[in-house]
Amino acid sequence: MLRRLISRETIARLFLHQGSQWPAKHLIEYLQAMAQSIKRLTSQVPGFDTILGGGLLAGSSYILQGRPGAGKTILANQIAFAQARQGGKVLYITLLAESHDRLFQSLSTLRFYEANRVGKDLTYLSLFRTLRTEGLTALVDLLRKELARQGSTMLILDGLLNARESGQSNLDVKAFVSELQGHAAFSGCTVLFLTSARIDDSSPEHTMVDGVLQLDEELFGSRTVRRMRVTKSRGSKALGGLHHYQICDSGIVVYPRLEAHLHHPSNTDHAPTNRVPSGIDDLDGRIGGGLPEFSATAVVGPGGSGKTSFGLNFLRLATPEQPALHFGFYETPARLASKAHALDIDIDELVTAGALSLLWNPLTENVIDGLAYQLLEAVETRRVSRLVIDGLAGFERAAVDSHRVIEFLAALTNQLRTLNVTTLCTWETRGLSAPALNASSPEVLSLFDNVIGMQLDEVDGMIFHGMKVVKIRDSAFAPTVTKLIIPNSTTGVILSDPGKHEPDNAGHAPRS
Repeated sequence: MLRRLISRETIARLFLHQGSQWPAKHLIEYLQAMAQSIKRLTSQVPGFDTILGGGLLAGSSYILQGRPGAGKTILANQIAFAQARQGGKVLYITLLAESHDRLFQSLSTLRFYEANRVGKDLTYLSLFRTLRTEGLTALVDLLRKELARQGSTMLILDGLLNARESGQSNLDVKAFVSELQGHAAFSGCTVLFLTSARIDDSSPEHTMVDGVLQLDEELFGSRTVRRMRVTKSRGSKALGGLHHYQICDSGIVVYPRLEAHLHHPSNTDHAPTNRVPSGIDDLDGRIGGGLPEFSATAVVGPGGSGKTSFGLNFLRLATPEQPALHFGFYETPARLASKAHALDIDIDELVTAGALSLLWNPLTENVIDGLAYQLLEAVETRRVSRLVIDGLAGFERAAVDSHRVIEFLAALTNQLRTLNVTTLCTWETRGLSAPALNASSPEVLSLFDNVIGMQLDEVDGMIFHGMKVVKIRDSAFAPTVTKLIIPNSTTGVILSDPGKHEPDNAGHAPRS
């Protein structure tokens, strides 16, 4: 226990002070072994342990701070019930004037709440009167006795602001936190301090605790956004920056910022040489047999140019052994099936056979990282080989900070390659013809192995579909605009020779 309580810095200073001749290499190895032996707690809060670099350190102390309504109490109780389910004993102290009845009433609406554990594995005490009438010293003494009596493995103190205001000086507050930490650490108890005040980094509380988490609720336009930040993390390599979180029926769900969590793909060694048919035979013949395996393709063009139809032809080649996923924002499954039927593609049959899955996220209020983790989980659990993301703008619209979209998409496409997925993404442009493609963000297009431009050309008062292969990884191709004929249910997709403009059976270009 003593080895776990003494910091690595303290041990290093001790060796230097005593003039130890122990080789520096051995000292470093010893300190690393100590760090690996420190136990981490499993919070069972999705994403929370990830942003902390593995979870809360057992026996350490943390501050959870944020304005009223940010979710501090929900998060603390969610962690508390998780510890109880894992055999821990939790002492929850409130320094607030409100009764616990209202707290339990609110918690009972959340799925993690288990009433039968209250009073058994979780003890709730209100010590507001003790603090007000007897002060911080009496409060520490009472807490010390309760920790020992109940054998608590976690102490949650809700109302640090009241304790802070009860002290006559910063020294009193520092002594209070220090004594409480000492008693808790001696018994291996982890401490969570909750406060609604935004405590300054130089405050005595900040200097004493091992970690600080800031929970913020902000308005972006008319939209409420909740984000969490680890501002201090002693002994852990936490993920920096702001991470979205939501409060739902299950409690708090944290979405680690994708580009921070997946900043480096786990597998960068494989360079596949196989080809994956695109679903358009004429195109495959022009690009060396199909799209490179495990590559990411951007299909770029204006609305009505055939992007979704391209994706449906790509998906129709899926099999139960090599299943596919359509991840879209605009088309409901019913509308997508109707569009596929016009191309003589039976989506329902593919779904029933286990060859295709459909995930639709309405373009309303979404969390960009939540969408990414939903997508990656579906890809892994369903062993997806072919993926169509119909509408990259859906991610862009979900982003509160538009400046991170490039890094986000880089992390997402890199991870999909690691998962051995051949991905096709559609991106809508404003213009109708080839110059509109050049106006697309070059930074975005550089993320993709392959880029195919879809366009609408006007000739003699008629509009025709065109396709231009802009980039194919490690492949030779003719960079010319090719006529694309999108069929009805009785014809196939046709690419005619460049320069020929042939209307479809109806005499005009059908919509995508």
